[in-house]
Amino acid sequence: MTDGLFQIWVFLSSSPLLWLTLTCSVYAGSVWMYRKSGSSPFLLPILVSVLVIVSLLLLTRTPYPVYFEGAKFIHFLIGPATVALAVPLYNQLRQLRKIWKPLTIALLIGSVTAIFSTVLIAWALGGSFETIMSVAPRSATMPIAMALAEQFDGQPSLAAVAVAITGIAGTIMARPLLNVLRIDRPEARGFAVGVTAHAIGTARALQVHETIGAFSAIGLSLNGIMTAVLVPFVPIILRWLGVA
Repeated sequence: MTDGLFQIWVFLSSSPLLWLTLTCSVYAGSVWMYRKSGSSPFLLPILVSVLVIVSLLLLTRTPYPVYFEGAKFIHFLIGPATVALAVPLYNQLRQLRKIWKPLTIALLIGSVTAIFSTVLIAWALGGSFETIMSVAPRSATMPIAMALAEQFDGQPSLAAVAVAITGIAGTIMARPLLNVLRIDRPEARGFAVGVTAHAIGTARALQVHETIGAFSAIGLSLNGIMTAVLVPFVPIILRWLGVA
């Protein structure tokens, strides 16, 4: 048994599969801890996994390209997983026809606020054109945000970090904030989470309530499209502000 484990370790340590295996193992452990804690929002699996993996990279002084070479298969799966969220959108078409007007208004306000408040804050703090274009699509899901950042001369890696921070913070804050605002309808709660906290918030919403999860997936999907429409206007604003 010991020899078998040692041989597995020797094989993994000399292969890019090491970091893929570690990432999956850490995530599985994080899910176990999250369930044991009674689904505490402060122990979100993605938050715990990121902290553990980053700590391991720092302790072992492993460059990010080395890690990514092993874990890139997970990155590849982000795209198909995002497309799969179209399923709940299809399942809620009847309900969507009834409330499409308030959802459209909420989508416009949410997308415009997320993008242009980020741009103005980053500009006020002295952010460069590259930095601002990296963080502008932070409320979209990761594949869309990284593609937009790359398209408009931002940094996809910085965009990914901004998206992760937005999703984690939004997921932790969403429930208490919606309770304070006395927003009880599951459609409204789910849509707000999807627009502001994208896939991370949707993963949490799907665990809480089926309808909340479905409308969170709808908010995530539609906000991704709206972000792709609005972000091309950011360089125009930056030129007006004298940044570009």
